[in-house]
Amino acid sequence: MSRHVYVFGAGSADGDASQKALLGGKGAGLAEMSRLGIPVPPGFTITTEVAVAYASHGAEAISSEVEGQVRAALQRTQSIVGRRLGDPQKPLLLSVRSGARASMPGMLDTILNLGINDEVARELGREMKSERFAYDSYRRFISMYADVVLHVRRSFFDEQLDKIRQEVAAATGLPATQWNAEELKRHVPDSAIPAEALVKLVGLYKEVVLRETGHPFPSDPTVQLWGAIRAVFESWNNARAKTYRKMHAIPDTWGTACNVQAMVFGNLGDDSATGVAFSRDPSTGENRFFGEWLPNAQGEDVVAGIRTPLPLRRDESSGAGNSLEEKMPAAFAALVAVRDRLEAHFRDMQDLEFTIERGTLSLLQCRTGKRTARAAVRMAVEMTKEMLISREEAILRVDASSIDQLLHPTLDPNADKKLVARGLPASPGAVSGQVVFTPEDAVRRSGQGIGVILVRVETSPEDVAGMKAALGVLTSRGGMTSHAAVVARGMGKCCVAGCSAVSVDYREQVMMVTLYDDEGRKSDTLRIKAGDVITLDGATGSVYLGPVPTAPASLTPEFAELMIWADAVRTMGVRANADTPLDARTARNFGAEGVGLCRTEHMFFDGERIPVMWEMILASTPAERETALGKLLPFQRGDFTGIFREMKGLPVTIRLLDPPLHEFLPHESAQLDRIAHDTKTPIEELRKRSVELHEFNPMLGHRGCRLAVTYPEVYAMQVRAILEAACDVGAEGLVVKPEIMIPLVATRRELDRMHELVDRVAEAVFAERGVRIAFSFGTMIELPRAALLADDLAPGADFFSFGTNDLTQTTLGLSRDDAGKFLPSYVEQGLLPADPFQSLDIPGVGLLVSMACQKARAVKPDMKLGVCGEHGGDPASIRFFQAQGMSYVSCSPFRVPIARLAAAQAALAKG
Repeated sequence: MSRHVYVFGAGSADGDASQKALLGGKGAGLAEMSRLGIPVPPGFTITTEVAVAYASHGAEAISSEVEGQVRAALQRTQSIVGRRLGDPQKPLLLSVRSGARASMPGMLDTILNLGINDEVARELGREMKSERFAYDSYRRFISMYADVVLHVRRSFFDEQLDKIRQEVAAATGLPATQWNAEELKRHVPDSAIPAEALVKLVGLYKEVVLRETGHPFPSDPTVQLWGAIRAVFESWNNARAKTYRKMHAIPDTWGTACNVQAMVFGNLGDDSATGVAFSRDPSTGENRFFGEWLPNAQGEDVVAGIRTPLPLRRDESSGAGNSLEEKMPAAFAALVAVRDRLEAHFRDMQDLEFTIERGTLSLLQCRTGKRTARAAVRMAVEMTKEMLISREEAILRVDASSIDQLLHPTLDPNADKKLVARGLPASPGAVSGQVVFTPEDAVRRSGQGIGVILVRVETSPEDVAGMKAALGVLTSRGGMTSHAAVVARGMGKCCVAGCSAVSVDYREQVMMVTLYDDEGRKSDTLRIKAGDVITLDGATGSVYLGPVPTAPASLTPEFAELMIWADAVRTMGVRANADTPLDARTARNFGAEGVGLCRTEHMFFDGERIPVMWEMILASTPAERETALGKLLPFQRGDFTGIFREMKGLPVTIRLLDPPLHEFLPHESAQLDRIAHDTKTPIEELRKRSVELHEFNPMLGHRGCRLAVTYPEVYAMQVRAILEAACDVGAEGLVVKPEIMIPLVATRRELDRMHELVDRVAEAVFAERGVRIAFSFGTMIELPRAALLADDLAPGADFFSFGTNDLTQTTLGLSRDDAGKFLPSYVEQGLLPADPFQSLDIPGVGLLVSMACQKARAVKPDMKLGVCGEHGGDPASIRFFQAQGMSYVSCSPFRVPIARLAAAQAALAKG
């Protein structure tokens, strides 16, 4: 018999932390904590294998074998706690929670308080001596179960809850009719609703279910249980989960486990509580216990941002003695001991969920905590120094892609800015954008090229697409562990949460900001509409009116140390794509070991140069063309001189002119008139020349080395400029390492023709200057034919550099400029695993790269092989390039740190 259900609790467990793929992260964590003797409510985990089968076969996947194992596991759980599901005298209530192997906060479904019905609620209230607790749990269960299992809109229950709030307010003499929904929640929080009102609310909720489904709410706990289990499995394929998986490259085939666990209650009164904690600060990485809690509440209140939570520690208290450490010192001490033990055991920062029931602590979850990139780097370095992990583990522990977050800008400290509110610094960064209030508007406006900030009372999993589209997120409720905070940190988005001075009115599409004077008295109310611009500072939690200039980010000492460790283990070089001296300086400051791609065409669009470029293009004879090129030569020489100086002896690979000439000509009539005037060319002749240069498919047309075959004087000018600049800089006492690269070569004869041209010009320059500069000659491999015949090309080149952008286009038959219209749909439908222009198509393009490497090194074993396409900054692609024995990868300057770390990780993985 196959095992589908794993039991945990009472100091033992069937599974352990190593079985995350089978038990999911939550199930594996619960099993491991049980084995360690940490107080965990007992329960059982239904494996991810059942969920995967359910996704394919539906209810048939829950076989009699699975049902029998669930019954046996439930029996064991009941025996541990001394309660039974559906028994009014000693009722067992359950939580049914998802748990994928990769953390997906809020994306999958959870149901709490399962097993309650009218009879159980009455007896539970008597047993616990709290009718209010029993019916608070009951109403929570109905709304959650109806939403998740029966698909009844949650807003229907919110409407009934607001009615009850108004009645409570009226009974206490409060002017409820003058308040909007947010004000009503502030004045009449859930904890202020008395038992008799909750009893009435349960009845109203049942009426909603009957009205919306045509059936009464299910009162049989066994029916409830199986409905919840199926809903958890189905949540794996809900829209928000699919969106999240695409964003984080989580395979659809993994599925989610289902964890069924005995409930412990944080809503039993002021001696009960719930909370979320991190063994270290997930935002900064500081080694301090960090978290939030709520008294008399259940877990959803914290993570959903329904109430703004309180701090765990005394030193973070507002002075009102509201920390867990002050309110419940014994439970806090027990939680600290658990924190210390779990971090030492797992050797990583832990994300903990806990409940305190009448003073007794229980752990509901431990998992590796999500963190910002800055925190990840600091934790990795500090844990190494604390002897928890090795340097190699530290390198592997930081997600290379997330390093991009460290380069987020900060607000210019010298800029004028108007502070209007302050919330919690939930996720770092500084952004300005137009206010939007719905995820749909965020997606729409972002698609129009408008930077937006999504403003919500609190975010929910349905907001994920909008959060992704927005530059930043602002919420009026929720804490540092709310959905908004956790998801924004995972995305690397700036987020300010729990900004209580902000009141959001979705109907009016406006946020009201309460302003206070220096003495803390309310002075005014600011009305900010959709489309108005605000600025968020995720490092301080500040909200400013209008745009605020930003300043570049500064890298931390821990980051510098981690990069030193990474550089010590990586075997593949990292260069940068740089077209200007400023690009080159930026690249070197980020640790680039040379320029892997200098695109010379980018140098011709400057205002002074483009008219000369037009003159060259419009020339009708080689002599006229050489005259124009002679005017361009000083510009090119100056560019290369600046780059050589900045790179201080590091190699610089310069690609000669690549795009077709028509790209330098404008298409608007007014611009053509300007060219005609500037070049003294009749407009009819100019239009004729423009038509002659037009190409239907310029990607495969008259470009690259094909231009030099037709117009060899163009490449001759560029080679002269490169080598004259090298001679000039060499005369200054600096080492210069120019590498001249020919684009779009398809045949050996093309390459030989270009080699002859380069050598001829080089000899002329060296004779004129009376000095020789060593340089390399190579070509880009960006056509399938070049890759297939790399052994034929290798004897004629000192190096190959794979132009993976064009190689992807020519292999897949996709235009990078046009494919964006349909590629997202291809990825969404699973026709392609990822956008091939972002992450290398290893089965296709990768096969050509691999073949070319093998063929080239069969001819020249020590041949230098590099990558200069954008894939050189993609960690997944870098792993592949490492396996092919590439000499280096090259990427944009700001991705150099990512490539350095990814290359180190690839080297460690290979070793």
